[in-house]
Parts: sequence; structure tokens; C-alpha cells
Amino acid sequence: MRIPARFIGFLAIFQSILFLVHVFLYETWTFSTAGNDLPSTPLLKIVLAALSVSFLAASVLAFRHTNPVLRVFYRISAVWLGLVSFLFFAAVLSWIVFGIALVAGWHPDFHRVVEVLFGAALLSGFFGVFNASLTRVRRITVRLENLPEAWRGRKAALISDLHLGHVRNGGFLRRIVAKVMKEKPDAVFVAGDLYDGTAIDAAQAAEPLRGLRAPQGTYFVAGNHEQFGDDSRFLRAVTGAGVHILHNEKVEADDLQIVGVPYNHATHDGHLRSVLQGIGVDRSRASILVTHAPDRPHVAEEAGISLQVSGHTHVGQFFPWTWVARRIYRQFAYGLSRIGKMQVYTSSGAGTWGPPLRLGSSPEIVLLQFE
Repeated sequence: MRIPARFIGFLAIFQSILFLVHVFLYETWTFSTAGNDLPSTPLLKIVLAALSVSFLAASVLAFRHTNPVLRVFYRISAVWLGLVSFLFFAAVLSWIVFGIALVAGWHPDFHRVVEVLFGAALLSGFFGVFNASLTRVRRITVRLENLPEAWRGRKAALISDLHLGHVRNGGFLRRIVAKVMKEKPDAVFVAGDLYDGTAIDAAQAAEPLRGLRAPQGTYFVAGNHEQFGDDSRFLRAVTGAGVHILHNEKVEADDLQIVGVPYNHATHDGHLRSVLQGIGVDRSRASILVTHAPDRPHVAEEAGISLQVSGHTHVGQFFPWTWVARRIYRQFAYGLSRIGKMQVYTSSGAGTWGPPLRLGSSPEIVLLQFE
């Protein structure tokens, strides 16, 4: 398979940035040790050089292969990618503190400043790894106009962004299913990115979905990670586990309209508008749109949708991406919001992408209580 030149260029830029970040960390550390009888060693340079290429190497391998050794390698490199982000900001802050101190006429122990800030960065990173493993159940009350009487008091579970792959697998999904079923939801919405898009036994990973049963149905829409390429193997696995895939269609559940549009059909205003018009939403009755990303809520509102449920943003997972996510998606980055007559709930997701780390966001299962 021929790899596009644009993709190769992106990988080259990404790797160059990672390499420069590691050089910056090395130079910060070695400069701080000067005169402190803490000689730098060639080993440190070799270790940082290897770590600088570890995530890209693991990611390239992960798209084609899966085995226990590669999964361990990928997890270590992914955790390191998160930690190095915190270390980079700690290094920048170290130089800022050092510069301010010199301007003020102070003469701080630069190595001690670096030690403290690097230590704080590593502790924050490891806490983020721990936090990413604690999936919460978030309960939200939703009031919809023209809600069928049968749905008053009912509950629907929303899960998204599990990213099954080399970091999380069927065991993680089994625990999520158990948490969901403990809440006895009347319906379940799986809003995409069930898979990470890397090499995986899709059918085996999806097996726990067989336990995800609800009286009014369990529904899935594909996310961008399923649709990086041919999504057929993922969709076959989900269907094989007994879950209803919504692909530009509407189902009726006790007079509640449940609509599903996959990611690739909801990335442009015109395309999504055409899809929703073709589905034919009855504006006089309550409806729920399940789509992966909160990219086009104004189009859904125009079509008469009552509630849109999505994921995708992860709320950025950790700084500075938490800030970036909120800048891009504004009020739709996370939680319950409103546009016109339509409400939107964007979940932070249950899993992680890239670094298995969350700081400033938490993994969640959402329980929507209808009134």
C-alpha cells in the first residue's frame, strides 16, 4: 500500500518536534547540573534519544501488528509521551523562574529549581495515568419538549471513545459494560470510537457488548477512529455482538425518534443537512441524534432534533489540549449545553487516545434521566 506523501510529511514534522523537545529537556537538565557534581552521562543522551522515537515507532507498528510485546511497548511509549509533555512545561517554567530570579538580583540554585519542577511534572503525570483509569458515572437530567409519556422517568446510558486497542482491550470494555448494566438503562447509545483504529481482533474485543442489553435497544454509530480506513471489520464485530448500528437512519422506540449518523457523514454542513432531510425527523415529536462529534450542532438544530449526544473531544485529556478543545468546540466541548431549541450533551469519553492520561478531565459513563 502506497503511503501518501502528505502523511509522511506529517510524521516527519511530528518526530522532529518530539526530538527537539527531548533535546530541550536534556540541555535543561545538563545545564542545571553544571557545578553540582552531578555529571551527565552518555547513557542519559542515549535513553532520551530512544524515548524520542518510541511513540512514533510503536504507533507505526501498532497499525499493522498486535502481540503482547508490542502492546507493552506501546503502553510504555504512550505513557512517556504524556509525561514528556509535563516535563517540557516544567523545563520552560524552570527557565522562566531562573530568568526572573536573575533580573531580580537573586542567585537561585537552578538545579534545585529543575529538580522540584521536574518532580512535580512527573507526579502530575502519574496522577493523570491513575485518574484516566477511574471511570465515573455522571448523572444528567434532561427535559425534552414533546417527550413521549412512556419515556418520562426512563434512563439512557451514553458511552463513547473507549479506544480499544493496544492500551485498552476487551477486559476494559467488560468492566464498562458491567458499570452500565448496574444502572439498568432503558436504552444505550455508543457514540463512536469504540476502537482505536489500530490492529486488533475486532470480534474478540467486541464480545463484551453481548452483555450490553436494554429494553429499548443498544445503538452504535461509527467514529473517526473506526473510519480511518475501511470500517467494515469493526462494524461486523459490533453487529456480531448484537448491537444495532445506526447508519444514516431513524428507529422508533416507544414513539421516541432515535437517529444515528456516522462521523464521515457529519463532517460538512451540506452533507449532514442532506442526510437528516433524507431521514425525515418529525419535528412535532422528541428526537435524539447520536453522532460522534459535536461539529455541526446548528445543522441538527435546524433539522428539528431535540437532543444530540456525542463524544470525540475527550475535553483534551490534559493541558494544553484541554484549553485547545475548549477553544475549538466552545460550549460544546463538554457537558450539557443548548443551541436554539436543541440540547447537546458531549461526553468526555470513557477511554483515552495517545497518552493514557487525564488531568483536567475525567473518563465517564453518562446516565441521561428523561423528564
